[in-house]
Amino acid sequence: METNETSGTDENSETNANDANANEAAENEYGAKDIQVLTGLSAVRKRPAMYIGDTGLRGLHHLVFEAVDNSIDEALAGFCTKISVIIHKNNSVTVEDNGRGIPVDIHPKYNKAAVEIVMTMLHSGGKFDKKTYKVSGGLHGVGISVVNALSKELDVEVRRNGKVYYQKYSRGKPLADIQVIGDSSERGTKVTFLPDDEIFPETEFHFETLSSRLRELAFLNSGLYIALYDEKTGKRQEFKYDGGIVSFVEFLNTNKSPLHKVISFQKEKNMVQVEVAMQYNTGYQENIFTFANNINTQEGGSHLVGFKTALTRTLNSYVEKLKANGAKLSSEDAREGLTAVISVKLQDPQFEGQTKTKLGNSEIKGIVEMLANENLAIFLEENPSIAKIIAEKCINSANAREAAAKARELTRRKGALNHHSLPGKLADCSENDPKKCELYIVEGDSAGGSAKQGRDRNFQAILPLKGKILNVEKARLNKIFQNEEITSMITALGTGISEEFDINKLRYHKIIIMTDADVDGAHIRTLLLTFFYRHMNALIISGHVYIAQPPLYKAVKNKKAYYAYSDEKLEKLFKEIGRDNTSVQRYKGLGEMNPEQLWETTMNPENRTLLQVTLEDAIEADKIFTILMGDQVGPRRDFIEQHAKEVANLDI
Repeated sequence: METNETSGTDENSETNANDANANEAAENEYGAKDIQVLTGLSAVRKRPAMYIGDTGLRGLHHLVFEAVDNSIDEALAGFCTKISVIIHKNNSVTVEDNGRGIPVDIHPKYNKAAVEIVMTMLHSGGKFDKKTYKVSGGLHGVGISVVNALSKELDVEVRRNGKVYYQKYSRGKPLADIQVIGDSSERGTKVTFLPDDEIFPETEFHFETLSSRLRELAFLNSGLYIALYDEKTGKRQEFKYDGGIVSFVEFLNTNKSPLHKVISFQKEKNMVQVEVAMQYNTGYQENIFTFANNINTQEGGSHLVGFKTALTRTLNSYVEKLKANGAKLSSEDAREGLTAVISVKLQDPQFEGQTKTKLGNSEIKGIVEMLANENLAIFLEENPSIAKIIAEKCINSANAREAAAKARELTRRKGALNHHSLPGKLADCSENDPKKCELYIVEGDSAGGSAKQGRDRNFQAILPLKGKILNVEKARLNKIFQNEEITSMITALGTGISEEFDINKLRYHKIIIMTDADVDGAHIRTLLLTFFYRHMNALIISGHVYIAQPPLYKAVKNKKAYYAYSDEKLEKLFKEIGRDNTSVQRYKGLGEMNPEQLWETTMNPENRTLLQVTLEDAIEADKIFTILMGDQVGPRRDFIEQHAKEVANLDI
């Protein structure tokens, strides 16, 4: 019996081994049968970020912009004068225009209505030849079909040929054939879509985000009327600017102090239209916005490089004629205090990625550079009083840059700004991998002491700040390098600033601002954000800057402590534990918490809440920082009065 059992076991073992070898061979065999082909719009639903950047708020709003871009292309072609955008109560959006209307006749190859092909097939549209649209932003032919693919529902109405045509879709698939639902003497297209909550974690549109982009489009398309309405709040805005990008620059400099009238020129060369509007102000920050076929190229590209090169060369030539003590302007000197808008329109734009943030056409650099050189030189010659003001501004910048270089070198010799000599007040962490490291920038020595005791020394570093840092909105680099608190931050981060900035040298991938929940804390937080936005902008764009959320309240009942981070959370806590015999303490400062409490509520990754600082709208961000931190008192007073009712806690 024992023998039989042993014999049986040997046979089974051999069989199992053979099966295992066969399975392993099958797993290692990678052939044609393993290749998947995603047809139709399934690829979009499978990998939405490839088409809209991400599935967060930026990607959500990108859906609206893709739909609007089709209407804008009709305006560029000369057929659309009005665009309407409506945010509905159920978070659906309607985009309507008075263009020609998407064609509805049957396509000879696919035997379907053209509008259905446009809505359901990638890389379809009338923008690939040079006839239907000579200039267009949507050259990939994937925009509106991507919107359709990522929408739970989408309705399209086309007014064309005296009739109204209608078709409904769900997640990119038509629910019925196109049908005629009425008559109309007008033309145009109306698209209503509901973003798919299976794709987007958040489906609520932000009025201000849409408003800023639509305002841009109105500036860039002189005379085009665009309206935005939010059914939920009743907010409505209408945009129409006959002055085009000249009005745009005036708008951008609204809360600044301009030094002269707006300089502008518009030329066409080799089928490329170039528009430039520029104006210097008394400030020290540059604001240059670039567009290609109405698309905001946030990362710049060849048109920006061409403009910068021309600006520096032309101003240096003019300064040489003035014989200004041999002053030599750098590119940064030429752009200090400059607000400019550069808009190019071309037939075959080469964008980097579907989200179109950088223009790659190499030929555009030379065209923009030549036209800017020529027209700016003529303007300076014909307007000597303005030319002198601009030249003096740039020369002062050059002198300040030299002073900044000396201040930087002096500070470096003292040991600051040296990567190998970290500031003495910094309590560093033991971890060497920047991706795992966090730097808490803490208000005051008291809170800094609690944070140092309460932190996890392995990956959390603490840098306490003494008082309020310099307002960099009103200071040049030479003053910035003389500020001890700022130089400590620069040294601790390791990236350098201005032309020396290198994000690859960042020592901590989480930079966390931790200030008191009072007016002074809010002011310090704003000063820090102003510094990061103006001099280390890439840190914000790359998502490295955060704001800590310490609790506002501590509630104690039956000797047990509870923490609430907002008034709403405190009220919710009272349902849960009741108000009777509950004592409540409102924290005004981080120093009121002992190290254990600070760790448990604000610094422990398992419990804490961090707000990531993002940059959705550079124009709006510049406006807010200028209002809050700039020279003009009037706009700041108006802002405070306008938002006074939104203040939840005010220390008097």
